[in-house]
Amino acid sequence: QVQLVESGGGLVQPGGSLRLSCAASGRTFGAYAMGWFRQAPGKEREFVATISWNGIGTYYTDSVKGRFTISRDNAKNTLYLQMNSLKPEDTALYYCAKGANNVYRPALFEPDFWGQGTQVTVSS
Repeated sequence: QVQLVESGGGLVQPGGSLRLSCAASGRTFGAYAMGWFRQAPGKEREFVATISWNGIGTYYTDSVKGRFTISRDNAKNTLYLQMNSLKPEDTALYYCAKGANNVYRPALFEPDFWGQGTQVTVSS
């Protein structure tokens, strides 16, 4: 069993920054791909970014490329999402997810555990 706990969300003005963290339990964190997803009110959950087990490979949805950076610290069992130049359309509940294997290509990423989410609100 794996537990994922997100933190770092909040209210920020457009153009601001936030850093989300996802703390994972268990000793096998470093063996799996990880990802960030988000769900805005009235919309389906969508992919934001994924990262390979060693942090070298990453993918981003087009709308966040150049603004968001996904990273991980396997020694600390922690996944991060640095979000810069935030826009109102980034407002959503952000979830981290553990992959069932090391496949991090978005179309093939298979989440098997989810966190409870952290709210990000971008508003002036």
